[in-house]
Amino acid sequence: MTTLDRDWLAAAPPRLRRALARVARGHGAPWYLAGGAVRDWLACRACRDLDLTVARGAVACARALARELGGTCVPLDQEQGVARVVWQGWELDLADFREATTTIEADLGRRDFTVNALAVAFDPESGGLLAPYRLIDPTGGAADLARGRIRLTHAGALRADPLRLLRAHRFAATLGLAIASDTARRITAEAALLAGVARERIAYEFDLIVASPRAAATVAAMAADGLLWQVVPELQAGAGLAQPASHHLDVFGHNLAALRAMEEILVDPGARFPDHGPALAAYAAGGRRSLWLKWAALCHDLGKPACHAVRNGRITFYNHDREGARHFVAMGRRLRWSREAVTRVSRFIELHMWPFHLCNARRKTGITPRACLRLVRAAGEELPGLFLLAMADSLAGAGPGKPAGMEAELAALYAEVDRVWQESIRPVLEQPRLLNGHDLLARFPLAPGPQLGKILASLEAAQVAGEVASRDEAEAWVAAFLAGRRAGKSD
Repeated sequence: MTTLDRDWLAAAPPRLRRALARVARGHGAPWYLAGGAVRDWLACRACRDLDLTVARGAVACARALARELGGTCVPLDQEQGVARVVWQGWELDLADFREATTTIEADLGRRDFTVNALAVAFDPESGGLLAPYRLIDPTGGAADLARGRIRLTHAGALRADPLRLLRAHRFAATLGLAIASDTARRITAEAALLAGVARERIAYEFDLIVASPRAAATVAAMAADGLLWQVVPELQAGAGLAQPASHHLDVFGHNLAALRAMEEILVDPGARFPDHGPALAAYAAGGRRSLWLKWAALCHDLGKPACHAVRNGRITFYNHDREGARHFVAMGRRLRWSREAVTRVSRFIELHMWPFHLCNARRKTGITPRACLRLVRAAGEELPGLFLLAMADSLAGAGPGKPAGMEAELAALYAEVDRVWQESIRPVLEQPRLLNGHDLLARFPLAPGPQLGKILASLEAAQVAGEVASRDEAEAWVAAFLAGRRAGKSD
């Protein structure tokens, strides 16, 4: 008999234990703690998300528990008898036995994977686990967990809920487990079932995979069993598509290598940007940025297949950055991602070649404050992320035609752009304009319209370049600018 090493509920707040005990006693039928919490306890990990299983009446129990705690009850599936109680950072899911089963063993046998088909009885007297904390394990989940593998509970598990195709990879990514060979073969055989799953559910699981520390390895496994092409068919077009001499991998292999490089960079940005490690780490830790950066790395060359051409015996992908951004927007909408996520990631993709172009210019002639300003305007607050993406892109290419020292160049370029930002751009942008649109209309023969914005932007660039420092100088600069325009000169 396998047992847990302790009553893991003993660490729960006393109020929660008392409420669980009162509702369980009132319900009368046995309660069980099941699923992920038991799996985590077996691996000696504490958990604040609990799955409680009862033969019947789970939704009513959830409502009673929410009243006891003063928490919130959210019905998840009235027909299947599933509800969630949220209270002070705890989430407790209460569910009826699955598929009209009548015993806990039968219920566990209808779950997705053996490592999740684990339970232990709840003690309604103590408000904890029922001693001696015997593990209910009808499918051998404890042994699979010890062996580090994900295995289906039964042959029909994927057809019962095709999202489990993706969840297998999600658990492999987040738990550090490997998918058993027989389960992997079944995923390959039934990958097409995923087409019938709601896009929102797919996007949620895939985000968890990409956010995990094993994203690249998991995406590679999904490509191997064909599941990736069901989720992101846009990536498949890059498989087998050769690249110029600066690359050693095909387009898809390069995208995957960029994701792997991004994972490594995010662990320690200072290893690649020695002067900016803490600042870049703080930037990447904000909000969902690390997830967006990983998606950008995986999809940064999404536009290459559509832009592929051979000119004079040379492979080219002109404008693949803009085309890739367009493809990503369509993909993000299909997967029902948030507008913010689609906008941020597609912007990274659209701009990802800019640091390389600036590196080329810097190598030949150096770069001006105006060039730095154009980049800062384009990238905005995501400037650090753009350089993290460029670094991942560079690390993913190792062909014989790649310029030597590219990563060092990118780090040096970022240091220079950051210095110009701090010394020249930021002081200009943070102070009031020397002239505004009203000033231009009052002082010069101009009409309202887009031209005013263009003049002000050009004046701002002149300030950054140190050509203008006062209102009088600004007026003289605008007068000369307009005279040059009238004479047919470009700015």
